[in-house]
Amino acid sequence: MGKLFASARYFALVGVFFGLITSLAAFCWSGLGTLALVEALFHGEREGMAVALVKVLDGLLIGAGLLIFSLGMYELFIGGTTLPEWLIIKDLDGLKSRVVGVVVMVMAVSFLEKLETQGDSRDILYRGIAISMVSVALVVLMMRRPHP
Repeated sequence: MGKLFASARYFALVGVFFGLITSLAAFCWSGLGTLALVEALFHGEREGMAVALVKVLDGLLIGAGLLIFSLGMYELFIGGTTLPEWLIIKDLDGLKSRVVGVVVMVMAVSFLEKLETQGDSRDILYRGIAISMVSVALVVLMMRRPHP
């Protein structure tokens, strides 16, 4: 019975697999966005280029976050990888803190995108305050985690 429960850790491979697929999709989406930007630049289009670049950056950050999550899940449940030291995750709190870091960055990039495209200063202010509050809450929760 113990071996059966021990093998249940391989269920995590489902999450790892789909995390890798979504990470690849995000990287491909950003790559296609980059190609579209380069093509637009060759045709002399400059309007909205900053926003388009920020959207590409957002996709890359999301792809990186999904990749970190997938690698972390594999490392936690399966093990035996040769990852760089900074990417080795030893517990779920470590994985959560890596994901929180990416989420905060994605929110910041999203805010920059809205800042560039929206003209309503009140909406920008409210959005900035909301993103700041969520970011601070996430960071405080990660800092308060118990250390072994």
